[in-house]
Amino acid sequence: MARYGKKAAAKVKRAMHERKAGALKSGRSGKTVKSRKQAIAIGLSEARREGAKVPARGAKKKSTRKKASGGTAKKRSTKKRTR
Repeated sequence: MARYGKKAAAKVKRAMHERKAGALKSGRSGKTVKSRKQAIAIGLSEARREGAKVPARGAKKKSTRKKASGGTAKKRSTKKRTR
């Protein structure tokens, strides 16, 4: 089953052509987009706004900082075992 609809493909194609021509601008800053990945992201974002068949954006990753343990965790011994 296809993940992306025809409308989404058309939006990405248009964004890629604009990027190659140097006419694709980013949202707030209005700077020229040079990255291929950014052009694809802009195309998919526009398609989502118009209700095209596009998978939802990935969830933001949570920080992987470890919590300080309160001394309850067991430590493994590093001694070499003999048979």
